[in-house]
Amino acid sequence: MTKVLYITAHPHDDTKSYSMAVGKAFIDTYKEVNPNDEVVQVDLYKENIPQIDVDVFSGWGKLQSGKGFDELSSEEKAKVGRLSELCDQFISADKYVFVTPMWNFSFPPVMKAYMDAVAVVGKTFRYTEQGPIGLLKDKKALHIQARGGIYSEGPAAAMEMGHRYLNVMMQFFGVPSFEGLFVEGHNAMPEKAQEIKENAIARAKDVAHTF
Repeated sequence: MTKVLYITAHPHDDTKSYSMAVGKAFIDTYKEVNPNDEVVQVDLYKENIPQIDVDVFSGWGKLQSGKGFDELSSEEKAKVGRLSELCDQFISADKYVFVTPMWNFSFPPVMKAYMDAVAVVGKTFRYTEQGPIGLLKDKKALHIQARGGIYSEGPAAAMEMGHRYLNVMMQFFGVPSFEGLFVEGHNAMPEKAQEIKENAIARAKDVAHTF
């Protein structure tokens, strides 16, 4: 059975968010086309995603020095254990669908915290004499992103850092297939906002048939 992680990073639902509306159209269609696949939603605004802080560094350091998990403090156990759960869930999936808005040229900070949680040496990548090598070579990923302006081309293209960051991370993890599906221009052209949204939803349904 194929396992899909549907990873959303938006505080609003599909009735208020363009990215979430397009994401919902995609995942609903995907489920219809692939009824036997397991789809797990990971709502990053509802998940406990520990920041990498002094407790995490201390806990990791103790484990690396040979101490057992039971020797960690309660704070270290809670944070290190939760980070491990998130990474193991990520590794267990076959496909990833990331849904984010563009905020300040990137994405909401919960997405960065999540990527920090799953970027673990020995699990999603490893170091070699030739440099780091990704370990997720049998996965595929899609990023659905809403952008109020136009960033796919023109002078603002170089300012987009959310999709580019995820692209770098997927390459780093060894994921061989990473696609982008963008909803853009609805704030710059409010008179065309509904048309832009509807066109993106139609494209999302098409992509769901082949993803």
